[in-house]
Amino acid sequence: MESLPEQSPGILHGPLSGLAHGLEWIAVGIDLLAIALMLIGAVRFVLGVVKAEFSKQSARRVDGINHERQELGRYILAGLELLIVSDIIHTALSLKLYDLLFLGLLVIIRSAISFFLDREIREIREEQAR
Repeated sequence: MESLPEQSPGILHGPLSGLAHGLEWIAVGIDLLAIALMLIGAVRFVLGVVKAEFSKQSARRVDGINHERQELGRYILAGLELLIVSDIIHTALSLKLYDLLFLGLLVIIRSAISFFLDREIREIREEQAR
């Protein structure tokens, strides 16, 4: 039985493996920053909504909640953008077709989420302006 020829590991996994290892750690750090950013946004959102709920005026309550929704959306968008950066680094280091396809799918999903979230934030902003 004939075996398949072995692929060469590539420059990042050969002579520059230390650089690849360092970039993996950087990508993990970016992942953690993205998660922390979204968690901070979630905590601020909950605190802001609780504060708005205890407002005496109904209009102030609605405006407060809408403001918090905008802020949460900004945190989520920032976190998603950081996650895309991390995914690009991971894919560039792996050099595998599967990872490239996975990255493409992730970018499409995250871009769609970003698009609709951005549109929702814009609608809230327009509603508040009226």
